[in-house]
Amino acid sequence: MAGALEGMFVLALEQAVAAPYCTSRLADAGARVVKIERPEGDFARGYDAAVKGQASYFVWLNRGKESLVADIKNVDDAALLHRMLAKADVFVQNLMPGAAARAGFGSAELRKLYPKLICVDISGYGADGPYAQRKSYDMLVQAETGLASITGSADAPARVGVSVCDIAAGMYAHQAVLEALIRRGRTGEGATIEVSLFDGMADWMAVPLLHFDYAGKAPTRVGLKHPSVAPYSAFASADGAAILISIQNDREWRDFCAGVLGETSLPQFATNILRVTNRTALDAHIAAFFAKHTRADLVSLLDSAKIAFGEVNDVARFSAHPQLRRVAVETPAGPVALPAPPPIVDGVRDRPLRPVPALGQHNAALRAEFG
Repeated sequence: MAGALEGMFVLALEQAVAAPYCTSRLADAGARVVKIERPEGDFARGYDAAVKGQASYFVWLNRGKESLVADIKNVDDAALLHRMLAKADVFVQNLMPGAAARAGFGSAELRKLYPKLICVDISGYGADGPYAQRKSYDMLVQAETGLASITGSADAPARVGVSVCDIAAGMYAHQAVLEALIRRGRTGEGATIEVSLFDGMADWMAVPLLHFDYAGKAPTRVGLKHPSVAPYSAFASADGAAILISIQNDREWRDFCAGVLGETSLPQFATNILRVTNRTALDAHIAAFFAKHTRADLVSLLDSAKIAFGEVNDVARFSAHPQLRRVAVETPAGPVALPAPPPIVDGVRDRPLRPVPALGQHNAALRAEFG
């Protein structure tokens, strides 16, 4: 399948996770993405050595790109980047606050020089406000936005186990670039896009924030339970499996009672509000039933009653999950299997991914092309 963005040229002055997430998705869609790296490389190359001696985040987020080592403070390298920008459609950067502008690559200046260019600035807190100049990383923003305060058990706040603030910002940037490309197709004008980790997670935190602002109380940490829906939590089977069930409405509750528990709905649990209010008794009632039945029996009962449920897997079981789709990508250390990226378009389930570059792999070719 031909990529929808074939022919588009993206220059990425990027590091870590948020911007590379955005540009990796542009590359997946066929765009040519040139990644500018310091002589020591994107510091994400050194996060770990889990994937055949390579960093897991870097392998995941940098497939399909060309790597150019350049120093934006060097006059000759800066001139090279400007020659590239003159032909680029999109410029993405997530350097520390103010660094790109100080080096002559601020969006305001670039838009004057290249009016059709779509400039994307990804930062921790945005271009203005009291936190604008703060350095920031994913877990810091998880803490600042209150996400950590509603994550974890009742005992202590916790980090969400993946870099959700970075990923959310990358998704919003990708979405905004696609919108800007559509608009440019109509008007011929470029765009200046600002995305911050804080704003992205603030949007994701809308429901807890609305609870606090309008009901006077934010959801509390309840571990592997839903704060406002019950039963929506995990229960142990007789043979030690943890099965998470989700009852979204009163009709499903009645179906669960009849088809799984084999009883009529008890009055004190008849509505979701009552079930949440009486959650302790409700959970004890369900836990007692689950503890008498094996995983296989419970799965059969839940399937037959058309109740939504999931098993609480570890990563080892996820790795062997029958629903997991993988696609191979070449790396400097050999092929690696990645999760096949969504979405599925026109039935194409496993879109081929282009290779992950070695540091500076394309130096000679790019310097010759744009010299």
